[in-house]
Amino acid sequence: MATFVLVHGAWHGSWCWKRVRRALQLRGHEVFTPTLTGVGERTHLLSPSVDLRTHILDVLNLIRWEELTDVVLCGHSYGGMVISGVADVMPERIRSLYFLDAFIPENGQSLADLAPISAEELIDGWKSTPITAEAFGVNHADRAWVDRQCTIQSAACFRQRVKLDRGGIEQVRRIHYVYASGWAGDNSPFAPFYARAKTLGWTTHRIDSGHDVMLDQPDALTQLFLVSH
Repeated sequence: MATFVLVHGAWHGSWCWKRVRRALQLRGHEVFTPTLTGVGERTHLLSPSVDLRTHILDVLNLIRWEELTDVVLCGHSYGGMVISGVADVMPERIRSLYFLDAFIPENGQSLADLAPISAEELIDGWKSTPITAEAFGVNHADRAWVDRQCTIQSAACFRQRVKLDRGGIEQVRRIHYVYASGWAGDNSPFAPFYARAKTLGWTTHRIDSGHDVMLDQPDALTQLFLVSH
Protein backbone atom coordinates (compact mmCIF):
# COMPACT_ATOMS: atom_id res chain seq x y z
CA MET A 1 0.00 0.00 0.00
CA ALA A 2 1.11 3.57 -0.70
CA THR A 3 1.15 6.79 1.32
CA PHE A 4 -0.36 9.78 -0.50
CA VAL A 5 0.01 13.45 0.45
CA LEU A 6 -2.34 15.53 -1.71
CA VAL A 7 -1.83 19.31 -1.68
CA HIS A 8 -4.63 21.59 -2.83
CA GLY A 9 -4.32 24.73 -4.93
CA ALA A 10 -4.98 28.39 -4.17
CA TRP A 11 -8.12 29.32 -2.20
CA HIS A 12 -9.07 25.64 -1.73
CA GLY A 13 -8.65 23.30 1.23
CA SER A 14 -8.61 19.65 2.23
CA TRP A 15 -12.29 19.46 1.26
CA CYS A 16 -11.54 19.38 -2.48
CA TRP A 17 -9.79 16.01 -2.14
CA LYS A 18 -12.58 14.18 -0.29
CA ARG A 19 -13.71 12.09 -3.30
CA VAL A 20 -10.21 10.95 -4.26
CA ARG A 21 -9.18 10.57 -0.61
CA ARG A 22 -12.13 8.28 0.10
CA ALA A 23 -11.50 6.20 -3.03
CA LEU A 24 -7.83 5.67 -2.17
CA GLN A 25 -8.58 4.88 1.46
CA LEU A 26 -11.17 2.27 0.45
CA ARG A 27 -8.36 0.52 -1.43
CA GLY A 28 -6.21 0.45 1.71
CA HIS A 29 -3.90 3.39 1.04
CA GLU A 30 -2.88 5.98 3.63
CA VAL A 31 -3.97 9.45 2.51
CA PHE A 32 -3.16 12.90 3.96
CA THR A 33 -4.83 16.02 2.55
CA PRO A 34 -3.44 18.95 4.56
CA THR A 35 -5.21 22.30 4.48
CA LEU A 36 -2.60 25.01 4.06
CA THR A 37 -2.37 27.83 6.61
CA GLY A 38 -4.94 30.60 6.20
CA VAL A 39 -7.51 28.91 3.95
CA GLY A 40 -10.38 26.47 4.40
CA GLU A 41 -10.88 25.45 8.03
CA ARG A 42 -7.66 27.32 8.84
CA THR A 43 -8.96 30.74 7.78
CA HIS A 44 -8.55 31.92 11.37
CA LEU A 45 -4.80 31.92 10.70
CA LEU A 46 -5.02 34.20 7.65
CA SER A 47 -2.63 37.17 7.82
CA PRO A 48 -0.39 39.17 5.46
CA SER A 49 2.60 37.16 6.73
CA VAL A 50 1.29 33.82 5.42
CA ASP A 51 3.41 33.11 2.36
CA LEU A 52 4.70 30.32 0.14
CA ARG A 53 7.33 29.35 2.69
CA THR A 54 4.57 28.91 5.30
CA HIS A 55 2.81 26.45 3.02
CA ILE A 56 5.98 24.56 2.19
CA LEU A 57 6.56 24.20 5.93
CA ASP A 58 2.97 22.98 6.40
CA VAL A 59 3.74 19.99 4.18
CA LEU A 60 7.32 19.43 5.36
CA ASN A 61 6.16 19.35 8.97
CA LEU A 62 3.32 16.96 8.17
CA ILE A 63 5.79 14.54 6.59
CA ARG A 64 8.25 14.92 9.47
CA TRP A 65 5.87 14.55 12.40
CA GLU A 66 3.74 11.85 10.83
CA GLU A 67 7.05 10.10 10.10
CA LEU A 68 6.11 9.49 6.48
CA THR A 69 8.42 7.84 3.96
CA ASP A 70 8.03 6.65 0.37
CA VAL A 71 5.44 9.39 -0.15
CA VAL A 72 3.41 9.94 -3.30
CA LEU A 73 3.24 13.74 -3.26
CA CYS A 74 0.75 15.58 -5.48
CA GLY A 75 0.26 19.33 -5.86
CA HIS A 76 -2.67 20.88 -7.71
CA SER A 77 -2.28 24.27 -9.45
CA TYR A 78 -0.57 26.59 -6.90
CA GLY A 79 0.26 23.38 -5.05
CA GLY A 80 2.94 22.80 -7.69
CA MET A 81 4.88 25.68 -6.12
CA VAL A 82 4.51 24.04 -2.70
CA ILE A 83 5.55 20.52 -3.64
CA SER A 84 8.55 21.87 -5.56
CA GLY A 85 9.77 23.48 -2.34
CA VAL A 86 9.10 20.31 -0.37
CA ALA A 87 10.95 18.11 -2.87
CA ASP A 88 13.95 20.41 -2.83
CA VAL A 89 14.33 19.94 0.92
CA MET A 90 13.16 16.37 1.47
CA PRO A 91 13.61 14.24 -1.69
CA GLU A 92 14.62 11.17 0.31
CA ARG A 93 11.07 10.88 1.70
CA ILE A 94 9.37 11.09 -1.72
CA ARG A 95 8.54 8.12 -3.89
CA SER A 96 6.95 10.09 -6.73
CA LEU A 97 5.70 13.58 -7.57
CA TYR A 98 2.52 14.55 -9.40
CA PHE A 99 2.00 18.05 -10.76
CA LEU A 100 -1.76 18.18 -11.28
CA ASP A 101 -2.56 20.96 -13.80
CA ALA A 102 0.05 22.82 -11.82
CA PHE A 103 2.75 25.45 -12.00
CA ILE A 104 6.35 24.26 -12.35
CA PRO A 105 8.62 26.98 -10.95
CA GLU A 106 12.31 27.44 -11.48
CA ASN A 107 14.60 28.56 -8.67
CA GLY A 108 13.84 32.15 -7.69
CA GLN A 109 10.45 32.36 -9.41
CA SER A 110 7.19 33.33 -7.77
CA LEU A 111 3.72 32.41 -8.93
CA ALA A 112 3.24 36.07 -9.81
CA ASP A 113 6.11 35.69 -12.28
CA LEU A 114 4.21 32.87 -13.96
CA ALA A 115 0.68 34.29 -13.68
CA PRO A 116 0.83 38.04 -12.90
CA ILE A 117 -1.62 39.53 -10.42
CA SER A 118 -2.49 43.20 -10.19
CA ALA A 119 -2.99 45.28 -7.06
CA GLU A 120 -6.51 46.05 -8.27
CA GLU A 121 -7.43 42.40 -7.76
CA LEU A 122 -6.57 42.52 -4.04
CA ILE A 123 -8.55 43.55 -0.99
CA ASP A 124 -6.67 45.82 1.43
CA GLY A 125 -3.59 45.35 -0.71
CA TRP A 126 -2.91 41.75 0.46
CA LYS A 127 -6.03 39.56 0.29
CA SER A 128 -6.49 37.60 -2.93
CA THR A 129 -10.08 36.62 -3.75
CA PRO A 130 -10.82 33.25 -5.36
CA ILE A 131 -11.20 32.83 -9.10
CA THR A 132 -14.70 31.52 -9.79
CA ALA A 133 -15.43 27.85 -10.33
CA GLU A 134 -16.96 28.74 -13.69
CA ALA A 135 -13.71 30.34 -14.86
CA PHE A 136 -11.86 27.13 -13.97
CA GLY A 137 -14.36 24.99 -15.87
CA VAL A 138 -15.68 23.17 -12.82
CA ASN A 139 -18.65 20.96 -13.65
CA HIS A 140 -22.04 22.68 -13.35
CA ALA A 141 -23.25 20.54 -10.45
CA ASP A 142 -20.31 21.56 -8.23
CA ARG A 143 -19.85 25.23 -9.14
CA ALA A 144 -22.00 26.84 -6.43
CA TRP A 145 -20.53 24.53 -3.78
CA VAL A 146 -16.93 25.22 -4.86
CA ASP A 147 -17.53 28.98 -4.83
CA ARG A 148 -18.91 28.69 -1.27
CA GLN A 149 -15.97 26.60 -0.13
CA CYS A 150 -13.12 28.67 -1.58
CA THR A 151 -11.65 31.35 0.69
CA ILE A 152 -9.48 34.43 0.49
CA GLN A 153 -5.71 33.81 0.48
CA SER A 154 -2.71 35.98 1.31
CA ALA A 155 -1.13 37.43 -1.82
CA ALA A 156 2.29 36.88 -0.24
CA CYS A 157 1.84 33.23 -1.24
CA PHE A 158 1.96 34.33 -4.87
CA ARG A 159 4.63 36.98 -4.53
CA GLN A 160 7.27 35.11 -2.57
CA ARG A 161 10.00 33.52 -4.69
CA VAL A 162 10.57 29.81 -4.26
CA LYS A 163 14.02 28.64 -3.21
CA LEU A 164 15.10 25.57 -5.18
CA ASP A 165 18.84 25.47 -4.77
CA ARG A 166 19.48 22.00 -3.32
CA GLY A 167 18.72 19.97 -6.44
CA GLY A 168 16.23 17.87 -4.51
CA ILE A 169 13.64 17.49 -7.25
CA GLU A 170 16.22 15.97 -9.57
CA GLN A 171 16.67 13.18 -7.00
CA VAL A 172 13.02 12.09 -7.24
CA ARG A 173 12.87 9.12 -9.60
CA ARG A 174 9.25 9.37 -10.72
CA ILE A 175 7.74 12.71 -11.71
CA HIS A 176 4.40 13.03 -13.47
CA TYR A 177 2.51 15.93 -15.00
CA VAL A 178 -1.27 15.62 -15.34
CA TYR A 179 -2.82 18.10 -17.78
CA ALA A 180 -6.52 18.97 -17.55
CA SER A 181 -7.47 19.32 -21.21
CA GLY A 182 -11.23 19.83 -20.93
CA TRP A 183 -11.61 23.43 -19.80
CA ALA A 184 -9.34 25.60 -21.95
CA GLY A 185 -7.60 23.22 -24.35
CA ASP A 186 -4.34 24.53 -25.74
CA ASN A 187 -5.22 27.99 -24.38
CA SER A 188 -4.94 26.76 -20.82
CA PRO A 189 -2.49 28.76 -18.69
CA PHE A 190 -1.01 25.37 -17.78
CA ALA A 191 -0.25 24.33 -21.37
CA PRO A 192 3.31 25.75 -21.15
CA PHE A 193 3.99 23.70 -18.02
CA TYR A 194 2.64 20.55 -19.66
CA ALA A 195 5.02 21.22 -22.57
CA ARG A 196 7.89 21.87 -20.17
CA ALA A 197 7.22 18.61 -18.36
CA LYS A 198 7.61 16.77 -21.67
CA THR A 199 10.89 18.60 -22.31
CA LEU A 200 12.12 17.58 -18.86
CA GLY A 201 11.38 13.95 -19.65
CA TRP A 202 8.65 13.58 -17.03
CA THR A 203 5.78 11.14 -17.53
CA THR A 204 2.80 13.13 -18.84
CA HIS A 205 -0.92 12.40 -18.81
CA ARG A 206 -4.05 14.14 -20.11
CA ILE A 207 -7.47 14.00 -18.47
CA ASP A 208 -10.52 15.54 -20.15
CA SER A 209 -11.55 17.67 -17.19
CA GLY A 210 -11.96 21.11 -15.76
CA HIS A 211 -9.06 22.54 -13.77
CA ASP A 212 -10.28 20.91 -10.52
CA VAL A 213 -9.60 17.39 -11.74
CA MET A 214 -10.18 15.88 -8.31
CA LEU A 215 -13.78 17.12 -8.44
CA ASP A 216 -14.61 16.72 -12.13
CA GLN A 217 -12.89 13.38 -12.74
CA PRO A 218 -12.17 11.80 -9.34
CA ASP A 219 -12.42 8.24 -10.63
CA ALA A 220 -10.02 8.86 -13.53
CA LEU A 221 -7.54 10.61 -11.24
CA THR A 222 -7.75 7.86 -8.63
CA GLN A 223 -7.14 5.22 -11.28
CA LEU A 224 -4.15 7.15 -12.61
CA PHE A 225 -2.66 7.27 -9.11
CA LEU A 226 -3.24 3.56 -8.65
CA VAL A 227 -1.59 2.43 -11.87
CA SER A 228 1.33 4.87 -12.04
CA HIS A 229 2.47 5.75 -8.53
